[in-house]
Amino acid sequence: MKKILFIEDEPTLQKTLGRALEQEGFEILSALDGEIGITKAKESKPDLILLDLILPKMDGFEVLKRLKENEETKDIPVIILTNLENPEDIEKVLSLGATTYLVKANYDLEEVIDKIKDMLK
Repeated sequence: MKKILFIEDEPTLQKTLGRALEQEGFEILSALDGEIGITKAKESKPDLILLDLILPKMDGFEVLKRLKENEETKDIPVIILTNLENPEDIEKVLSLGATTYLVKANYDLEEVIDKIKDMLK
């Protein structure tokens, strides 16, 4: 079973997308802030990380930077799932090592799940 770490501070989205992914056969780990997200990534070595950019304690940019600098987590693919649409933000996270950038408002749940499945094939 593929393991996905979802670092997102909106509990409703955590639950909704988490349940949908569990129904697709994935194991879901959740973190509500960036610091917990980094700790869980190191401990659990997920197959994929879904990462929001606006997070308490440590924003997604810093989380991504630290994940990619760490030997244990640098090769884990990271999908950014955020509401930020600024081209500079997109460019920044892709240069930091994010695999894909999805704007929440532009994708429905099924499309996000399809992107995750494609990435984990």
